[in-house]
Amino acid sequence: MLWIKTIHLSAVLLSFAGFILRTGWMLMDSPMLTRRWVKVLPHIIDTVLLISALWLVYLMSLPLLQTDWLLAKIIALLVYIVLGTMALKRARTKLQRLIFALLAILVFLYIVSVAMSKSVYGFIALI
Repeated sequence: MLWIKTIHLSAVLLSFAGFILRTGWMLMDSPMLTRRWVKVLPHIIDTVLLISALWLVYLMSLPLLQTDWLLAKIIALLVYIVLGTMALKRARTKLQRLIFALLAILVFLYIVSVAMSKSVYGFIALI
């Protein structure tokens, strides 16, 4: 189980680092955002992330919709995806995109804190 957790955590870090990098490029109007690999690689990383997450849930025999902290992570992940999409594609102004990106980062940190604490309270539970 350790190797799948390592894959999952690596995918988490790569996904988040990619989001931060793409956000920076978006704010700087970088032509890097138009590169094919920049558009494809995040989908590959996020697929590995999702598969490894589901595999961990299976290996840990967690009831997906009956484990409150896991359900909180899933809901927060959906919020993160929406905020990230607004930040990188949908928001009209750079200020709006920056605000959505910052909100997405906060939600990401919440997801990590929930994973670490195994509590829906996330940050608060870690104190």
